[in-house]
Amino acid sequence: MNGSKSEIGEFFAGRSLLITGASGFMGKVLLEKLLYSCPDIHQIFIIIRPKRGKTVEARIDEMFKSPMFHRLRDERPGAFKKLVPFNGDVLQERLGLTEAAQKRLEDEVSVVIHSAATLRLESRLKDAVEMNLIGTYRVLELAKQIKNLKVFVHVSTAFCHVDVPVMEEKVYESPISPLDIMKMCDVMDEETLDIITPRVMNPHPNSYTYSKRLAEDLVNNYFPKLPVCIVRPSIVTPAVKEPLPGWVDNLNGPVGLLVGGSKGVIRSMHCKAEYLAELIPVDYAINGIIVCTWKVATMKERTKELPVYNLTQGKTNVVSWGKILEVGRGIAYQYPYTMMLWYPDGNIRSSKFVHNLYSVFCHWLPAYLIDGLLFIFGQKRFMIRVQTKIATGLEVLQYFTTRQWHFKNDKLLALREELKGADKEMFAMPFEEVNIEHYMKDCILGARHYLMKEDPASLPRARRTLKMMWLLDRTVTLLFYLFIAWMIVSSSETLRGILDSILDTFSSAPIFQRAIEKTDSSL
Repeated sequence: MNGSKSEIGEFFAGRSLLITGASGFMGKVLLEKLLYSCPDIHQIFIIIRPKRGKTVEARIDEMFKSPMFHRLRDERPGAFKKLVPFNGDVLQERLGLTEAAQKRLEDEVSVVIHSAATLRLESRLKDAVEMNLIGTYRVLELAKQIKNLKVFVHVSTAFCHVDVPVMEEKVYESPISPLDIMKMCDVMDEETLDIITPRVMNPHPNSYTYSKRLAEDLVNNYFPKLPVCIVRPSIVTPAVKEPLPGWVDNLNGPVGLLVGGSKGVIRSMHCKAEYLAELIPVDYAINGIIVCTWKVATMKERTKELPVYNLTQGKTNVVSWGKILEVGRGIAYQYPYTMMLWYPDGNIRSSKFVHNLYSVFCHWLPAYLIDGLLFIFGQKRFMIRVQTKIATGLEVLQYFTTRQWHFKNDKLLALREELKGADKEMFAMPFEEVNIEHYMKDCILGARHYLMKEDPASLPRARRTLKMMWLLDRTVTLLFYLFIAWMIVSSSETLRGILDSILDTFSSAPIFQRAIEKTDSSL
C-alpha cells in the first residue's frame, strides 16, 4: 500500500459484523480479507454448528490451520481473537441461538452479510427452500431486531433468473410469492412435492437457482424498512491473488471439471465452445461484496429501489468455454496428477447426441468393465457409483455451458471507479488485467496442491505416469479400432455367405429351374 488512508477500513473500524456461511468457500475468504485488510474491526460474529462429530471449537481451530490463513498467522495472529463463534444453524428456528447470543447480536452488530446457502444444484426443492429461502427469512427477522443496523447484504447468484437473457442490476419479481412457497413446502409431503416440483420451478433447471430467485424477492419485501442490498456473483472460481494464488477448497463448478478431466475421469462434456464463460475469481467477488457493503451503508440518502450489484466481469474480460478448455488442457499436461484413472484426453461437444454417444463408450462402458474386474477379483466396486455422481453433476452444469446470458454490471464498474487511495489497491477488481494463461496455471496448481494434496515434488513421477497412460490409451484405442475392423470384415464374410446361400436356394427351386430352361431354349 502507498500509506494513504482507507475509507473502507475506517468504516469498518470499531464495528461488529455478523456473517452467515462463514465456513463455506466464499465465507472463509471473506473472513480472512476483513480481518487482514480491516484490522480495526471490533469483532466478527459467525453462526456455525457442530459437524461430523466435531464441535464448533474444533471446526474453528481446524479452519484457522488452513493454508489460506497463513498471512494472518504470520503477520496478525491477534486478529483471530476478533472472531466470535455462536453455536447455531440457519435451519433452526431463531437460528438455533440462545437468548443471550441473540441479545448480544441485537445490541452490538451493525453490519450483516448473509452468504449461507446450499450450493448443491441437484438438491430437492424442500431442502433448497429450507436453506436458501427460509434460512434467509430467519436472518432477516433477526436483522429487524438489530438496534443499529447500517446494512444487510444478501449474497445471491447471477443465475437466479435463468429466463432473463439480459440481466440488469435490479430486482425481478417472482411469479409465485416466496411466502407461498415456504408454506407449500411446510404442509406438503416430500413425495407430492417432488411430483409438482418441475412445474413449480419452470423454467429453472434446478432448485438452487429457483430458491435464490425466491430469496431475492423475499429480501425485496424488507426494503426500505431495512437497509438491504443484493450482490450477485457469477460462477466463483479460484483466487487470482488473495489469500493465495489459485486458492480453492471445493470441487464445485469448473474446478471439478478441471480435476475430473485431468484425472481422465471426465472425457466428454456437452458445451458450446463459442459461448462466453461468466466467471469471477473468489478474491474479486469478496472485494466486490466488501465494497458494496461500504457503499450502501454510507449512502446519505436511501435509494428508491433496492440496490443490486451484479458481481460479474461483463465485457471487461470475455473468455469462451472453448478457450478455457484449450488453455487448461495444455497446462494440465504440464502439471499432471500422480493418481489418474486414464489419460486426460477429454473434449467438449456441441451435439447432445454425440456427447451421449461418447459418454456410453468413454464413461459408462469403462466403469462397468472396471467394476466387473473388481468383482471377479473380490474387490470393492466403486466406478459405477462414481460415474453416476459425475453424470448427475455434468447434467446439472451443462445447462449453463450450453446457454448464454448477458449481465449488466454498470453499477459495479462505477463503484470500482469510486475507490480512492489505499482502497483502490486493497479492494481491487481488475477483471481486464487477468491473463487467462497465468490464471489457469494457478487454478490447476491450486487444485492439485490444496484440493488433491499432491506435493509439487511429485511432478516428475506424475509426468512419467502421464506418459505411461498415453501409451496405454493409444494401445487400447488401436486394439479397439482393430476389433471394429475385424467385426466389419467378419460381418461382410458372413453376409456374403448368407447371400450365396439364398441365391443357391432360389436357383434350385423348380420354378426358377423352368425359367432358366425357357431362357436357354429361347436363346
